[in-house]
Amino acid sequence: RKYQQEMALAKVDTDIEAMQEKIFEDYELTYDLCLPLKQEDFDIKVGMTEINRIKRDINKLGYINVNAIEDCKDLLERYEALKAQADDLTTAKEDLISIIKELSTEMITRFETEFTKIQENFTKVFRELFGGGNAKLLLTEAEDPLQAGVEIHAEPPGKKLQSITLLSGGEKALTAIAILFAILKLRPMPFCLLDEIEAALDDTNVSRFAQYLKNFSKETQFIVITHRKPTMMLADSLYGVTMEEKGVSKIVSVKLSEAIKNSSEEQKDNADTVSA
Repeated sequence: RKYQQEMALAKVDTDIEAMQEKIFEDYELTYDLCLPLKQEDFDIKVGMTEINRIKRDINKLGYINVNAIEDCKDLLERYEALKAQADDLTTAKEDLISIIKELSTEMITRFETEFTKIQENFTKVFRELFGGGNAKLLLTEAEDPLQAGVEIHAEPPGKKLQSITLLSGGEKALTAIAILFAILKLRPMPFCLLDEIEAALDDTNVSRFAQYLKNFSKETQFIVITHRKPTMMLADSLYGVTMEEKGVSKIVSVKLSEAIKNSSEEQKDNADTVSA
């Protein structure tokens, strides 16, 4: 009987130990931590029903992330960093839009002012090159003046035209030259290269162009590629390319001012010799 009682006692100890392990696994509580929760009038049936209900609610929650709090902190930090960057980008975007609006307003104002000056210069230069007539530049209708096109109205002396397409080739070329000089007159450049710009002009208009170019050269240095004699006659220096031998080019240069001076001296010497 003593042996049976000892066996029963050992079983009780084993059951108690198993219960403690189960409580720890299910609730992470030890016996000492459970004592404050002890109730004298506890109804086991009601308790089991409540336990089953709570377990069902826990199962409905699905997988539990034990690192949820730490993950939440990391995500919050990342969110705040990204939000700060987004706020900076939004602020930068607003600043850029404001700057673009200011620049657009300034560009439109400056464009209209400069275009008016070019238009006035064009009218003046056109009359000087053609010896009269009338010309003007007009902007086509557009919401944005910076995107508008430019219409050219040119009326040489003795003609009444509605479109520049009715001009002859020489008149179109001289009109384009007038626009070029109107722009250069607004902002003179230190250096300008012209490549056979007067090729389509007749001799009379070439002479006008050459004389105007000569007067304009006080502000801008011009290098002109040309085959027209009136233009070459008013140049300060001439550079010609000749091919004395096949495949071998040679540059010949002449300073007209010195050539004219030497020619005058020779003529004077010849005149003195004849007189003597």
